[in-house]
Amino acid sequence: MNYKLIEEVLQLIKNFDTSIDSKYYSKDLAGFKSWIFESEKKKVAEEPDWEGKENGRTPESIINTLIVHMNRYAKTYSKSAICNSRFATQEDFIYLINLKAYGAMTKTDLIKKNIHEKPVGMQIINRLIKKGWIEQNGSLEDRRSKIVLITPDGISVLDQSMKKIKQATEIVTGNLSYAEKIELIKLLQKLENFHKPIFAENHDSSQLIDRVYSKYLIHNN
Repeated sequence: MNYKLIEEVLQLIKNFDTSIDSKYYSKDLAGFKSWIFESEKKKVAEEPDWEGKENGRTPESIINTLIVHMNRYAKTYSKSAICNSRFATQEDFIYLINLKAYGAMTKTDLIKKNIHEKPVGMQIINRLIKKGWIEQNGSLEDRRSKIVLITPDGISVLDQSMKKIKQATEIVTGNLSYAEKIELIKLLQKLENFHKPIFAENHDSSQLIDRVYSKYLIHNN
C-alpha cells in the first residue's frame, strides 16, 4: 500500500477544510475535486521566473533559447539511439519513419514533411536510395515527379532500431505529466500552424524577417 500517497491525500483534505476558498465548494468529493482543479489552474497561471528576467529578458527570448536547447538535447538522444546501427544520421530514420507511416509520396512532399530545404532533402533521399532502403518510381500523374517508398530492407533496418528510437522520444518528454504533454502538443501545433505556411512560401533569407514581421506580427505590437 502506498502510505506516502495516502498521507499526501489526507494533507490535501486538511488544506481543503482550512482554505478560505473552500467555502465556495460543496463539502463532498465533487467539491473537493473542483477545489483541486481550480488550485492547479492558479498555479499554471502564475508567471514563472527565467534566467535574465530581472534584467529585462523577454518571454520571446527565453522561448527561443529553450527550443534551441530542446532540439540539441533531442539530437543527442537520437545520436545515442542509432549508435551501432546502420544509420548514419537521425534524418535517415526520420525519413524512413515518415514513409512507413504515410506511404509512398513524391520526393518534394517527403522533403517538405521534414522541413528541409530541397538540396539537403535530396541528399538524404539519394543516400537512402543508394543503401536500398527506399526506391523511386515515376509518377503516373506527373512525369517530372518521382515517387519514393520504403523497401522491405528499409522496414527491416528501421525495425531493428525502433526500440531505442522510441526510448529516445520518451526521454525527450522527460518528467512531463500526460496532461502537460497534451498541453504542450496544443502549443507546439499552434506554432507549427503559424510557421509551416511561411516556410512553404520559401522567402529569400534577406527579406524573410521583414516580410513575416510586417505581415503577421506588427499589428500585435
